[in-house]
Amino acid sequence: MKAIEELRQEIEKIKERNRRVEADKAWDTSYTRRALLMIFTYLAIGFYLQAINVPQPWLNAIVPAAAFMLSTLTLPFFKRMWLRHVYKR
Repeated sequence: MKAIEELRQEIEKIKERNRRVEADKAWDTSYTRRALLMIFTYLAIGFYLQAINVPQPWLNAIVPAAAFMLSTLTLPFFKRMWLRHVYKR
């Protein structure tokens, strides 16, 4: 009887881990995360450019923030390519 209970506990631990992994994956691929990263990137670069007295810092901060967003949108494509051609398991 004890072995069956231990197996049930192990199964529950695995299920809980899978729920956490699925939630992490959902967050990593969410548009909310991407939007927040773009906003924080824009703000960080904007404040930096303003601090070093670059003309029109907030306008100039758009380019790197947009480039960062584009890179996050293309990463899933390159991940699939890497998994298919490099990782091959």
